[in-house]
Amino acid sequence: MIIVTGATGALNGATLDHLLLARPASELVVVARDTAKAARFAEQGVEIRQGDYSDPASLPGAFEGADQLLLVSSSDPQADAVQLHRSAIDAAVSAGVGRILYTSHQGAAADTPFGPGRDHFATEQLLAESGVAWTSLRNGFYAHSLAWFLGDWRETGVISVPADGPVSWTAREDAAEAAARILLSEGAYDGPTTLTAPGAPTFTDVASIAAEVAGRPVETQVLGENEWIAAQVASGQQDFMAHFLLGMYQAAAGGYFAGTDPLLGELLGRAPRSVRDLLEAPATRH
Repeated sequence: MIIVTGATGALNGATLDHLLLARPASELVVVARDTAKAARFAEQGVEIRQGDYSDPASLPGAFEGADQLLLVSSSDPQADAVQLHRSAIDAAVSAGVGRILYTSHQGAAADTPFGPGRDHFATEQLLAESGVAWTSLRNGFYAHSLAWFLGDWRETGVISVPADGPVSWTAREDAAEAAARILLSEGAYDGPTTLTAPGAPTFTDVASIAAEVAGRPVETQVLGENEWIAAQVASGQQDFMAHFLLGMYQAAAGGYFAGTDPLLGELLGRAPRSVRDLLEAPATRH
């Protein structure tokens, strides 16, 4: 049995859609905080169980019977993500889960300036210490978020950043499909497993691609960090979120998102989506 958390979200929801193409619904279970949001899977015959990382007592029963358990990482920048993940891992151990798969991130490291990267690294340490077989899906930085980082470049012709560096922008849709294929491999991938697009363009490179797509000049403007933070807050961004996003740029400049790996393309059997694909059809990539 494969149990999937976070299936009411875009990433693991798409993974479950792919699993349903290969496995009967009776072999799949969804665990959700709000079971009503999983109605579309229930209608296909998937068992829906209630479980919440912030309610540890709800998790052992929700995870019972799992040969493989796909744990989605917490996406709340203000939550204690590591503690939430610890609760889920402890419950998986208690429930006798055969293998835990976890949606991690490329550049997971104890010293990365990007907060989620530190959380992912700490979670991977918990997995390594759990005694359960585990796979950490180190997905490349999700490409749909590039639209947020680029701002209103189509109107201004300018991409303003506080630091520049290479990022292996990876389509969330591709990462979701690859996760399904890894689950279906039944243990062929152990430990940290990197899933990225084949290229890692800098923001300057992205500006060049954007200029070709738009048919007009687009330039990258590197602001000082304080100036960039002030501009973000002035545009309506919350201060804590601006600093949170700053960590991403700092990590990019430090090379934490620079690595690429051919595994994603091998799993998909085709070329992963690219930054050019995103910029050419932004309305279909969010």
